[in-house]
Amino acid sequence: MPNVVEDREVPALRSFSFGGGWQSTAALVLAAHGELDYRTFLMANVGNDSEHPGTLRYIEEYARPFAQSHGIELILLDRIMKRTGEVRTLYQDLTRAGSRSLKIPVRMSNGAPGTRSCTASFKIKVIADELKRRGATADRPAVVGIGISLDEIGRANNRRCEPHERIEYPLLERGIRRADCARIIQRAGLPVPPKSSCWFCPFHRPEAWHSMRRDEPELFEKACQLEQLLNRRRDELGKDHVYLTRFARPLHEAIPDGVDTLPFDEFDTGCDSGWCMT
Repeated sequence: MPNVVEDREVPALRSFSFGGGWQSTAALVLAAHGELDYRTFLMANVGNDSEHPGTLRYIEEYARPFAQSHGIELILLDRIMKRTGEVRTLYQDLTRAGSRSLKIPVRMSNGAPGTRSCTASFKIKVIADELKRRGATADRPAVVGIGISLDEIGRANNRRCEPHERIEYPLLERGIRRADCARIIQRAGLPVPPKSSCWFCPFHRPEAWHSMRRDEPELFEKACQLEQLLNRRRDELGKDHVYLTRFARPLHEAIPDGVDTLPFDEFDTGCDSGWCMT
């Protein structure tokens, strides 16, 4: 009688969207300790010239060695242009000659954020393409963990994914808050990482801009120069100016040197999708 080999269902690919901040680093620790079922962590890197330098340093000095020592795959993914095969960063997209693109949520003259495509193009699509490359399909979607904590539940949005992905929020499911994430990281013997984001992100709170002007003046000046470049192009097109803060003033005026931010400022909680700033 011939041997019958039973068909065994191959488990769906499970990955975690790693942002380099408190929540996703806490998730990495929990996965290393067997408390979360993810062995692959994927970070869509918007560019070594675009991610905040502190985040990139933390990943290389702490997160990547920690993941490796616990048998976890932590991969940084670049955005690759399909036609040319070149790596394209968000900062390059904003500054390249002839570009009219405003992919980031710059603030309009009334302080409201404009439309943006940076998250879709440089985060969601980059990870989605990698999962598809690894075999994810609409019939067998990959599971993607998103690092939104309980105190940021408003950022959870199950609609923002590709057909071959299924989103999970493991920190929400476990009632883990942002402050809990710091404790989880510290108990693992790791320093708490800086908040992750692009250094020029218009979703920065004013206190973040003040800290940058005080502690990273060269980076702050570079952000001012980027804002000026965008507005020179707006002038050429006969369009209103845009800003990196909601104050409808140039960055160097909106964030004066040596002035502290008011403590009750609670605006601008960041990208609501959860793919950034976790």
